[in-house]
Amino acid sequence: MAEIRLVGIERTEFGKGAARRLRRDNLIPAVMYELGETPTHVALPEHETMLALRQANVLFNIITNGNSQLAVTKSVQRDPVRQIIEHLDLLKVRAGEKITVEVPIVIVGESADGTIHLLDLQNVSLQAEATHLPQSLEVDITDLEEGHVVRAGDLIMPHGSVLETDPEVAVVLITVPKEEVEETEEAEGEEGEAEATEEAAEGEAEEAAE
Repeated sequence: MAEIRLVGIERTEFGKGAARRLRRDNLIPAVMYELGETPTHVALPEHETMLALRQANVLFNIITNGNSQLAVTKSVQRDPVRQIIEHLDLLKVRAGEKITVEVPIVIVGESADGTIHLLDLQNVSLQAEATHLPQSLEVDITDLEEGHVVRAGDLIMPHGSVLETDPEVAVVLITVPKEEVEETEEAEGEEGEAEATEEAAEGEAEEAAE
């Protein structure tokens, strides 16, 4: 995973008013955290940051006052209407350090004819090296038949990553569309009614003959 280099400005003013002024200048207020250390308050370029956050588990290289710091996204606060980023929390990391992240599932391939797939789990939790975080995990469903279940333990982990989600949790289920099931059940019901009617008619005919 390539690093996204951003040049930040160290923040000395805080509060809603200061945050609004930053956003008017196309900057995003952000905080970089590190366990046991004082947080670092920075302002990041809005456009470049928003582009970077289109990827999952992006690794930032934040440059402030000539100093470089690697960081990953901890949380993103967005405006619920305009969906612009209002605030960003980052976690400081170092090369070789392992952290726990949520990784999205991506489906590839097509299941067997007449079936569909249901994605029961959007993300799985795994532990990985901070500088080599996977952006997604692929699940190949090519030609899988109805009733097949892909569980978290079936996923292929990237090198150096360890699954933390329960391995028995279902990720993908192969099934048939509900409409087809209903049509099949309806057809079977009609067939059963027809057979019952035919048997009743035969019974009446036998009684009349007697």
